[in-house]
Amino acid sequence: MDPARRNAWIVAAFAAALDLAAVVCAWGFVSLLTDAEVIASPDAGRLVGPAAVGASVGAVLLTLARTLRRPDRLWPSVVLSAVWSWIALVGVATIGYGIATGTLLAALIFGVGLGIGWFGLLIPAVAALVASFAVLVARGRSSGMARPRWPWERDDEE
Repeated sequence: MDPARRNAWIVAAFAAALDLAAVVCAWGFVSLLTDAEVIASPDAGRLVGPAAVGASVGAVLLTLARTLRRPDRLWPSVVLSAVWSWIALVGVATIGYGIATGTLLAALIFGVGLGIGWFGLLIPAVAALVASFAVLVARGRSSGMARPRWPWERDDEE
């Protein structure tokens, strides 16, 4: 595997982990401050929310792994990560709700409703923020920046 592709996957993996942590944190704070449930419909079941977030994080991972091969371009990484993460969230939420309830129209209303609510709009916002940081890290790695080292890892000559 060539170094640009390897670096892209490494940075994308860490960015996806950051995206998951930031989404969980943001959803927790919004839920706490607004006293609202993330998944308001009890018919959805317990797995629709985690599956939808997992799909959005997977979309960020795959998008960044592809776009960070050329880290000199900021906007494609940011915009595509935001768009694909939102589409993945809405798509998986719609399919999950449809499987749980068996009604197509209610599933479509649930998925789009989740996507345009506070919780759904946080997904692309967080993905765009994380993608921005990932591009900065990928730019540094592609320009030859060495990873930070602990004092005991450094040579005595420095």
